[in-house]
Amino acid sequence: MTPSPAIRPYGPRDRDALDEICVRTAHLGQDARPHYTDAGVFPAAFAAPYAHLEPELAFVLDDGQGEAVGYVVGTADTPRFVAEYRARWLPLVAGRYPEPSGPPRTPDEEIAALLHNPERMIVPEVADYPAHLHIDLLPPWQGRGFGRALMTTLFRALHERGVAAVHLCMVTANTPARAFYDRLGFHEIAVPDAGPVTYLGRSTAAESR
Repeated sequence: MTPSPAIRPYGPRDRDALDEICVRTAHLGQDARPHYTDAGVFPAAFAAPYAHLEPELAFVLDDGQGEAVGYVVGTADTPRFVAEYRARWLPLVAGRYPEPSGPPRTPDEEIAALLHNPERMIVPEVADYPAHLHIDLLPPWQGRGFGRALMTTLFRALHERGVAAVHLCMVTANTPARAFYDRLGFHEIAVPDAGPVTYLGRSTAAESR
């Protein structure tokens, strides 16, 4: 019998797949490689630091053959994560993705600027939602209930740690992602001058509507 796809904890052997999934979904849910010189800046900023700093809150969708085809990563405490990101993560990747010397001039530099400014994650309006997350699935695995299963797994892990609420930040133009989050019970959090992004939050309880 062929093993079925399943959610499991992230492990070090999943690192390359984590990076690949992030790159292939980073441009409004599509492959970022045609749009960036080195799209590896995306997992360096938005996926790998979570797996490195809080692996206990990283989960993958296993295709049944041992290959990760989706993931959810998160932190239980955003301010603490920001401090550890700067102290422990940035030194590992700053050489490959240096901080722009001035205003970003290219798409790559725009993401590198975000990488070097983890303090952007500390937003007063979401302080009541101390956890935050990122989720990505390869296109063939979307729309099949696996995203909900990944999110439910992370919600449960956060709830067990006594974390009552979680938020996320998404590009407003990614309307399919917004529809997915709405179905999961997320609601919009008003953040003045948020630019091209929207903040959403919800309880980590099993049902939140």
